[in-house]
Amino acid sequence: MAELVYRPVVGFARTLFKVWDLKIDLQGSENIPRSGGAVLVSNHISYLDFVFDGLAALPQKRLVRFMAKESVFRHKISGPLMRGMKHIPVDRKQGEAAYAHALDSLRSGEIIGVFPEATISQSFTLKSFKSGAARLAQEAGVPLIPMAVWGTQRLWTKGHPRNFKRSHIPITIRVGEAIEASRDKYAGAITRQLRERVQELLEAAQRAYPVRPKGPDDTWWMPAHLGGTAPTPEQVRAAEAH
Repeated sequence: MAELVYRPVVGFARTLFKVWDLKIDLQGSENIPRSGGAVLVSNHISYLDFVFDGLAALPQKRLVRFMAKESVFRHKISGPLMRGMKHIPVDRKQGEAAYAHALDSLRSGEIIGVFPEATISQSFTLKSFKSGAARLAQEAGVPLIPMAVWGTQRLWTKGHPRNFKRSHIPITIRVGEAIEASRDKYAGAITRQLRERVQELLEAAQRAYPVRPKGPDDTWWMPAHLGGTAPTPEQVRAAEAH
């Protein structure tokens, strides 16, 4: 029954992409398995990342079930859609239920999407990764699929207004080769390897990105280390501490 909801939503999203005239550059989707469970792991820079991460799996005819914060499921519009698409609500205070739900889904052959940074990175650089994705893959006996998105922060991100105009924004998506989550390794070691791979893919996406800021007022979406005016990770941490 879930696909009665999921597939029309995918079709609607693709129509929106055409209306907005987004320039989507996707490479590496062949690394997503055509069958069986897997944990898809991405960086997180936008409220819309799950849409583009899911898009990366479509060439392999796969649908991704994302782990998302529970409040999204309570929203009167997004809630019924999220439930209908079999995404997984995560209550930060009671994470065990979401973990068990994701594990069952992986064992039944689903692809689960995870943002191991947990929240959007306002510096647009990689934050530290939580080890849940690695532990899920280990316990379910499935691979980890690293990926990175770039440009999505220009559409809608934390602290900035949405830009849903026909603005020709490029979106770059890179999917890497599977990482085995061996049970005889520490989850922390696998998580470090995973983060390094996502970092490589993020840098590849940034190098491939076809545009630069148009001027001094358009540098907010570029991280500080690349010459932009996004806050540094240290500045973000200092602001969150107050």
